[in-house]
Amino acid sequence: MMYKFPKSRLLPGLFFLIPALLAAEPFYSPAWGFRIDLPPDMELQAGDGRNKFSFRSGENVVFELAAYDASRYESIGQMALDVKERLGSSGDISGFNYYGMDAALMELSFPGSKGWALFVELEGAGGAASAGAAPAGAENQGGGPKPKLLALAFGPAERAELQPLYLSVLDSVAPAPLFALAPGPITEFAYPRENRKQVRPANSRSQAWIFDTDAEAAQSLVDREFGVLRRYGSGPYWKEAWIRFYRAIYRDSFDRLRDIALVLGQEWARGKDAPANGGSGAAAGAIPGQALKWVQSFSYERDLMGSDFVNLVSAALEGRGDCDTRSLLWAVVLSQAEIPAAIMVSRDYSHAMGLAGIDGPGARFEFAGREWLVAETTAQVGLGLINSETSDSGKWIGVNFY
Repeated sequence: MMYKFPKSRLLPGLFFLIPALLAAEPFYSPAWGFRIDLPPDMELQAGDGRNKFSFRSGENVVFELAAYDASRYESIGQMALDVKERLGSSGDISGFNYYGMDAALMELSFPGSKGWALFVELEGAGGAASAGAAPAGAENQGGGPKPKLLALAFGPAERAELQPLYLSVLDSVAPAPLFALAPGPITEFAYPRENRKQVRPANSRSQAWIFDTDAEAAQSLVDREFGVLRRYGSGPYWKEAWIRFYRAIYRDSFDRLRDIALVLGQEWARGKDAPANGGSGAAAGAIPGQALKWVQSFSYERDLMGSDFVNLVSAALEGRGDCDTRSLLWAVVLSQAEIPAAIMVSRDYSHAMGLAGIDGPGARFEFAGREWLVAETTAQVGLGLINSETSDSGKWIGVNFY
């Protein structure tokens, strides 16, 4: 929804309390370092609490995880063949490289069930390296066999419409903190990032690097995740499903936008009208306000027949998108500069806004233990200004990221 802001309804100094962040956090293994962002209705049913976990939903969708130390399987191929034989599955196995980690994908087909299996190396015995830059150029460090993760997602064979859900679950796997802000393994398998090209971001004088598959891959993920989101409709988990939807897009797009955010930040820092709003230092200080002006300049676009969300790569290059596209893109740009950022969305208002954990005057919203300064991305207003018609905090959902 496009909002107009008459001066009498701009509220610069409000302080609202958003309900606490919903319990929809990704599943994380401190023992092995991997992370999975499960759909909200998946409940833990069995496992040993360290190496094996079994989740199930009310639709008889099953998601199982098993981590194995390096001595169990010499290679991913050996592991995949062993699992295929033990399950009695007739599906094909396809090996691929996931940012330097050996991986494989297998279609599951056994009596009464269909789905997919993901096999991927883990970084180290009993734990992974700390988070760092996303692995656009990550390389396999070698050094012999590595621990490995098996992830299975399957359900009733006659429920073909569940296939995108299985792929969504497996795509949410991050085998180490290093990959928590990189495209997931299923998307990387389908759209490998191999060839770079130079592009010019919307309304920019600078050139940036992306991969030639980035926009197509990002839109494919948006469309798939929107289909998963629609499954929850107005049911009891719709809020958690919304959070997961935006979190999946944020994760997928973060590294795709890394160089775009870098060159824009440098350009804004050099600008003579760069505002000193947020962060420390000239570059960080310029980013929140300049990034807001940038997304506010986009053409307003909606697709009521589809996901109604322009992927963030296309939005950044073509200067177009709805309120949630712009808010999420703004949050990614801030996060790339290490400025705390989030978004808030409202089904009641059909609207979304950006949030920044920075100093400055204006309306603030509190959630996830922080007071956030609001950013309206679809009207030509400054940071901290909000329309009084959208100021009921009970109608907003806060969406935090990694």
